Amino acid sequence: MGHWWERNILEPGKLPLLLALGAFVLTFLVTRAITRLIRAGKGPFGNVKAGGVHIHHVVPGVVLTVVGGFGAVASDRHGAGGALAAVVFGIGAGLVLDEFALILHLNDVYWTEDGRKSVEVVVLTAALVGLLLAGFSPFGVNDLSADELQDRGAVIANVAVNFCFSLIALTKGKARVAIFGVIVPLIGLVGAVRLARPGSPWARRFYVRRPRARARALLRAYHHDRRWAGPRRAFQDWLGGKPDPAPARLPGGH
Repeated sequence: MGHWWERNILEPGKLPLLLALGAFVLTFLVTRAITRLIRAGKGPFGNVKAGGVHIHHVVPGVVLTVVGGFGAVASDRHGAGGALAAVVFGIGAGLVLDEFALILHLNDVYWTEDGRKSVEVVVLTAALVGLLLAGFSPFGVNDLSADELQDRGAVIANVAVNFCFSLIALTKGKARVAIFGVIVPLIGLVGAVRLARPGSPWARRFYVRRPRARARALLRAYHHDRRWAGPRRAFQDWLGGKPDPAPARLPGGH
């Protein structure tokens, strides 16, 4: 275990990535704690305003991300400057992705159901970076031997095949599987061979004249969502705070 940690986590080239991930996760957790206190009306914190305009924390997040990114490019990767730039970048990325839903919808949906997308994106990002730190490489390049890496054709073929797995999983409506499949090809392969989700591009293209496949896809999606939707929402509520209840609508209202 100790050798694995030193080889995959503490090697000099990966220290900036480790620092960036730590800063990213810590920033998200601290930001969510502060916003939940503001929402509850507790503590000394409050919304930042300038001239009556609410300054969302995505604004300083963008500034820090730009500063950290350019700083990392300009500094020595193995020096103190690179480490500092990685921390600044991680803090900025944490602030930006905490309001990912606001950027996506161009509306303040922080405490709504749509705001859950921010929590999900942060978790996915942290998990993917964690896999990179653990020694995984995109599209399974780490699975190739030294001799295979010298063969450009083998590298290109390996990347192309694993990319296709993720692309098929994406067209089958399995975005999370496709994303993780980029880092762990086996996950992409599983997503590619299993049934597509109803309404996905794959289902609309290939299940139109296959009623049995369409029915099996509907049944599998129903059981999957029934099993995992509740725990996923509970985890998101615990991590990021429970959204405000949606306002009731009158029948026929808009």
